[in-house]
Amino acid sequence: MSDSILAAIIAGTATLSASFMQLRTAALRDRGQPGSAARRKNRLQRIVFLVIVGGAVVSGFALSQWLTQGERNAQGALQKELQARIAEVSHTAGELEATRAAERSEIETGVLRRIGTDGVVVAATVPACRAGAAAVATPVSTAAAATTARACNEAEAVPVTLCATIPASATVTEVALFSRIDNTDTPWSASRYLPGQEAGLARFADKYSETTPDAGTRQVCQTFAHWGADHARVVRLLVRYSL
Repeated sequence: MSDSILAAIIAGTATLSASFMQLRTAALRDRGQPGSAARRKNRLQRIVFLVIVGGAVVSGFALSQWLTQGERNAQGALQKELQARIAEVSHTAGELEATRAAERSEIETGVLRRIGTDGVVVAATVPACRAGAAAVATPVSTAAAATTARACNEAEAVPVTLCATIPASATVTEVALFSRIDNTDTPWSASRYLPGQEAGLARFADKYSETTPDAGTRQVCQTFAHWGADHARVVRLLVRYSL
């Protein structure tokens, strides 16, 4: 119960108590008077008492409404201000999230562009190629069987496919191919191949292929075949792109 309503109840109770006490005092004072005059006076006092009670009730209700009206207005204004603040905070949070998303997208795009300029590198080691061992009439040891193995030809070489992953919206600007003998220090710049070029019993395919874009990325793939039997080769694929 608010303080204003409590004050109105106390004021009304005090008014009724005072009226009741006055009525009681008048009744005791008029008890010794003649009957008809006393009855008329008592009736008049009751009417006045009822009027006072009714006036006290109405006045108390009106007073409580008047006192609480300001509180209701203040509460309504506070509620509107709170709703406005909540809407402002929600709007600010939405703008901040949009700004963060834009900044994140810009940063990611910048990183992808830098990667595209530097190039995506994929490397693998391709072992020496050995055809099946020659048939022998008697069992032989593993070392002896290895010496009977013969070198491969290009048709027998098992191709290896290297794939570099790039953004789906990227434009391929360069596909560089490299291959060198394993465990050598030959610079990559001196080990570059052209598509379809044969060198050192090895060859890259005539052109690269691309996969269907998936989840925002796609792959640029190049096939390499090595049929040399003397040593393994390290093969390298470099793909540059632009956004």
